Amino acid sequence: MKNNIDIKKEAIRVLELEAQAIQALVSKIDTDFEQVVGEILALKGRVILTGIGKSAIIAQKIVATLNSTGTPAIFMHAADAIHGDLGIIQKDDLIIALSKSGNTPEIKVLVPFLKHSQNKLVALVGNTASFLADKADYILDTTVECEACPNNLAPTTSTTAQLAMGDALAVCLQSARQFTDKDFAKYHPGGALGKQLYLKVADLSDANGKPLVSPEDHIRKVIITITKYRLGATAVINNDEIIGIITDGDIRRMLERYDSISDLTAKDIMALRPKMIDSAELAVNALHKMRENNISQLLVTRNGDFAGIIHIQDLLKEGII
Repeated sequence: MKNNIDIKKEAIRVLELEAQAIQALVSKIDTDFEQVVGEILALKGRVILTGIGKSAIIAQKIVATLNSTGTPAIFMHAADAIHGDLGIIQKDDLIIALSKSGNTPEIKVLVPFLKHSQNKLVALVGNTASFLADKADYILDTTVECEACPNNLAPTTSTTAQLAMGDALAVCLQSARQFTDKDFAKYHPGGALGKQLYLKVADLSDANGKPLVSPEDHIRKVIITITKYRLGATAVINNDEIIGIITDGDIRRMLERYDSISDLTAKDIMALRPKMIDSAELAVNALHKMRENNISQLLVTRNGDFAGIIHIQDLLKEGII
């Protein structure tokens, strides 16, 4: 391998440097940070994040995090801003400019225009003696001692610090807004994460039908019912009461146990005290219950009555697993 470097040792060095950079931010959470949170909470407009180069990429990630946790945010590229995109900014917006040096040509051109608009300007900056820091209303200090890059050039620890400061800001805003898991689900309806927060058992089980037999039904009917619904099980119901469950596994064990099945009925092979879940519960809770009991399906109830079956395959299809 070129230069015979110790790959493991080098990777550990990078991670330790970046961890140290994040740890150093703890002492930089000051009054300015608190005031920025207050400004954003009182904001009638949006948070506009801007930057150039790698800082622009980090700014876009912070925008995504803010939007998904209840704070409206927009990204504006610093280079594009001075060529027409300044029109994005409205009078009630707050601007956060990201820069390691705070002295890039684009930032020096952009900042006077931002100040002219009289919007509050926050510098998320790695140099508190910079042009950007001097012109900002608030400073979020992300200074790092050095980059993890062997040449101390490529943004590594500095962008990690920017990202961590952005996360701290977003989470503080989320907590202050009392942004709940239900709120979070509204912003993530299409992904597996969102589905865990809003998809109910009934949303899946209602499409499966209601396989059921009575305790006196012949085993032939039991097998036909299980086969018809393709859920690997059927409920055993007596006078509208759930008294048991028969699964594919019960059928196999029956064949091992009995030489003849001609006189067998559902009550002879059913399992008592089946695991159940209410139709109004979150589907992800059904997954937890299946895993706890090492089973593949649950009987679903609605107002105490049998309402169907939810199968682990239903959860797989929805991407919850």
